[in-house]
Amino acid sequence: MVSLIGSEALIPNPALKPFEAVIGEWETSGSHPYLPGRPLHGRSSFAWHEGGAFVIMHTEVDAPEIPSGVAVFGSDDEHGPLTMLYFDERGVSRRYDATITDRLLSWERLDPSFSQRVTLTFVPDGTRMTGRGEMSRDGAPWEGDLALDYVRVTP
Repeated sequence: MVSLIGSEALIPNPALKPFEAVIGEWETSGSHPYLPGRPLHGRSSFAWHEGGAFVIMHTEVDAPEIPSGVAVFGSDDEHGPLTMLYFDERGVSRRYDATITDRLLSWERLDPSFSQRVTLTFVPDGTRMTGRGEMSRDGAPWEGDLALDYVRVTP
């Protein structure tokens, strides 16, 4: 049985409108510095959730070393950046500050033990994105992390 409780709130969130550029399914290919010379392939999807109140992202890479994950993007209209809540198959759960413009989507987590940031840059025609990640362990300088190129499969 589907609940109709709160259904009036299942409407588009205006703060998430820029996500229109990434909604759909994507094939990914890339690399990770801890897996040198090993090409990585996978899939990602971005979809409206709860009528557009949130955006949900699913990711998987065909390599057991790279965890499959799910993330939910939402906004706080009084306190600035978007928030991304992430969870993966290892049971890892993290909160990131996120931003999106007409040309890029980024998320960042600053933590003394493990910091991470990712930037997805959109190609103007909407068919591709380039994603680059960086990480810092225990306050060390930033180093490369997962790098993925995205090719749109479906809008």
